[in-house]
Amino acid sequence: MKNIYKYLVFTGFIVGFALQAQSQEIALQLYSLRNEMKVDPVKYHELISEWGISALEGGGGYGMSDDEYAKLLTDNNLRIIGVGADYNQLTKDLQPIIDQAKKYGAKYATCYWIPHAEGSISMEEIKIATALFNAVGEELKKEGITFLYHPHGYEFAKDRKKARFDYMLENAKNFGFNMDVFWVKMGGGDPLAIMKKHPGKFPMLHLKDRKKGTPGSKDGRGDVETNVVLGTGDIDIAGIIKEAKKQGTEFLTIEDESSRSVTQIPLSVAFIKKELEKN
Repeated sequence: MKNIYKYLVFTGFIVGFALQAQSQEIALQLYSLRNEMKVDPVKYHELISEWGISALEGGGGYGMSDDEYAKLLTDNNLRIIGVGADYNQLTKDLQPIIDQAKKYGAKYATCYWIPHAEGSISMEEIKIATALFNAVGEELKKEGITFLYHPHGYEFAKDRKKARFDYMLENAKNFGFNMDVFWVKMGGGDPLAIMKKHPGKFPMLHLKDRKKGTPGSKDGRGDVETNVVLGTGDIDIAGIIKEAKKQGTEFLTIEDESSRSVTQIPLSVAFIKKELEKN
């Protein structure tokens, strides 16, 4: 009987650990508090912790030394899980990006924009970027860093009834996607349908809802004041969270670019938690 009990306890521990490893974590893209951090970074890092968030993407030292910023993070139980990867830097030298990620212990590096002429990006530019991202992803993988691309809506112009973004999704061999559901929607894409068609390619998501009635755009531009509390706009955030749970997406990252971010973020946290608790 004692051996059976030990077996059950051990099995329960393993199952519990596996479930915990597969669970989603709420993160915050620090760009959401870009204006507030200029005023009082200490206060707003403390506030993030009070919101129940511990994972951060982006940001910087905010004028502090590396040791000072590391202490601020530690004091507030915060950690950086993702850093930015400028496209132009990717074409030159990966070492600064690697150093930045390793300084924080971040496992993800995201490119947020492909330089191109104003408006939609061309298919040729998409093909060049995809080849570059595959090469970069292969190199960063050797350093324990996963490379991601963040679509911005300008990738959804169509060639022969097929969005240019489809080419990138179909040919991403060594990189994944940090999909911003707001910008995908702005470009005319369906973020939930894209996730379902390409499972496993989205270890991170930017969750950002859009005010109902907002017109779309295919140039990667839009009014940031149309960012609303998650679950109150015209994007199926609940469906996306459900699919993220199914696929094992690791981080559900809130990004709120509006001037109301400080009041909206905790409400969005509550919405995500409510959805995650559902079966």
